Amino acid sequence: IRKPTPVITKSIKTLRGSNKKEKEILKDPICNHSKKEKLKDRFSLFHQENLSLSFSFFEWLHIGSFKISFSFLLDPLSVFMLLVITGVGFLIHFFSVYYMSHDNRPAKYFSYLNLFIFNMIVLVLADNLFLMFLGWEGVGLCSYLLIGFWFTSSEKAAAGMKAFIVNRIGDIGFLLGMFFLFQQFHSLHFSVLSESISAEQFDLSHIKWACFFLFIGAVGKSAQIPLYIWLPSAMAGPTPVSALIHAATMVTAGIYLITRMSSMFILAPEVLTLISWTGVMTAFIAALIACAQKDIKKVLAYSTVSQLGYMFVAAGLGAFTASLFHLLTHAFFKALLFLSAGAIIHSLKGEQNIYRMGGLKRQLPVIYICFMIGFLALIGLPPFSGFFSKDEILWSAFASGHFGIFALALLTALVTTFYMTRLFALVFYGKSRLRSELKPQKGNVFAYFPLIILALLSFFGGFLGIPHLLSEYLPFHSSHLIEQYLKPVIVHNSFKGSHLVEIFLILGSVALVLFVLGITRWFYLNREKWLENLKQKNQGVFNVLEEALRVDSFCDLKIVKPILNISYELWQGVDIKLIQGFILLVQKWLLSLKSLFEKFQNGNMQNYVLFMILGLIVCILSILFT
Repeated sequence: IRKPTPVITKSIKTLRGSNKKEKEILKDPICNHSKKEKLKDRFSLFHQENLSLSFSFFEWLHIGSFKISFSFLLDPLSVFMLLVITGVGFLIHFFSVYYMSHDNRPAKYFSYLNLFIFNMIVLVLADNLFLMFLGWEGVGLCSYLLIGFWFTSSEKAAAGMKAFIVNRIGDIGFLLGMFFLFQQFHSLHFSVLSESISAEQFDLSHIKWACFFLFIGAVGKSAQIPLYIWLPSAMAGPTPVSALIHAATMVTAGIYLITRMSSMFILAPEVLTLISWTGVMTAFIAALIACAQKDIKKVLAYSTVSQLGYMFVAAGLGAFTASLFHLLTHAFFKALLFLSAGAIIHSLKGEQNIYRMGGLKRQLPVIYICFMIGFLALIGLPPFSGFFSKDEILWSAFASGHFGIFALALLTALVTTFYMTRLFALVFYGKSRLRSELKPQKGNVFAYFPLIILALLSFFGGFLGIPHLLSEYLPFHSSHLIEQYLKPVIVHNSFKGSHLVEIFLILGSVALVLFVLGITRWFYLNREKWLENLKQKNQGVFNVLEEALRVDSFCDLKIVKPILNISYELWQGVDIKLIQGFILLVQKWLLSLKSLFEKFQNGNMQNYVLFMILGLIVCILSILFT
């Protein structure tokens, strides 16, 4: 462990002595602060300096001027991500004991799951891009192993390969971004990059290209247009795997990369604009596709793609704290929704079609309550966690003057309300559409404990990021604790505007969500036949949405099949005719030599004596004539 620098030592001493200073401030009779202000002062004392620790273990690579150490960086951002990964990851491990109880390979499953968590921890603790890339590739490998865990099914095995290959496309961008940064700064360590940017020792064009390629890497890992197609296919794995990948680990790696490099992305406004528009288009398109899905996991998968789009919108606007705040709340309620869906699937012996469910409110009451909390958090109703984080992103888009992005993001929120209400109504309300022989089975403590904890987090998690406007009416609560905690390590864009306008936007968005919620619920509970007729009249549109806008079909027809055809021709021309033909020709020559030598090496002693005499005669003649 490297010896702490003077700045780190000073930070540690400040933290150790903070309690004494806080007590003196609170007891000071001259201090005329209110109790609320004293609490704010107390909180600010704890965060007045940036506490970051670096642990260097050994020099990993040293090739010329290229030096990379195997070292970890512990700062507020990495601690924030560690808490999300290990906290939600532990609950998913706990739930997996229940979900995988009937599987015949639990040891291999939990080995892959722990390797996944390990690689994600390496990714967020790395103090350089090269070590981050090691964790980046590690989670890609583990996703392939876990998505295709039930590889005896060709469809599920293909889903694992699809996720692996599509992510490799994005990883090319990550590598190119590292090449540009190393060419410019001759280092990939975050501390060196930060110092060089602070000293303005860089070529701006190189920075923009590096940010662009790093963004391509984030697009692949966080499933944005056009590389989002792998994430819905990831539903082929066990449901706890879907919860782990979609909620707190792999898909958040792209957001973490952008926020970790926020000081560099700020220098590339064109790339930030591209990020925000890519995010909002992904959010809207994925929400539309989710409206027509029949598989309960596919609905939640496209919902994940949509919510990741919201995070990209915030990052593209420079509101990196809002992006991370939504990452946190999304980890809570999306893990809750996926695990609740897993409990439903497990209780229904593998049934995933929402049109074959219904009436589960009475039969699975605990899962119903937990799913409802996750559902209300996802659509952004107060006081659930999703309301605070999504509202902050909408406000950032409006206050920054990007009204097109704001309008599309608000429309996406309404579409999200529609498809989630549709899902909730079809699964838990109405008449039971289960098969006659199917009776839902209730879970045990391994199923309910993670759901209850995640439900509580989904309900109270939003209070970690109460906006400044609302904090004025809460005397014992500091405003936006997440923002204050991450302020030392993340470039923060604060968007200011009229409080009246902000209140109007909050009330307006909540009113619209409630209106769509009520209308959708009423139609699916009271006008189901009318909706069925509407679906039949617009069957073409519905089929296009159900087939995910036929993007997968297009990729299969225009990309996958041509590549397979080219590969087949190369296999026939190069492998079979050239390489294998050359090997067969050599084999033929060797067989000819073999038949020739067989005539001499035939085991006949008379022939051996004859050849010896002839050889002796040749030797004598050669001596006589030389």
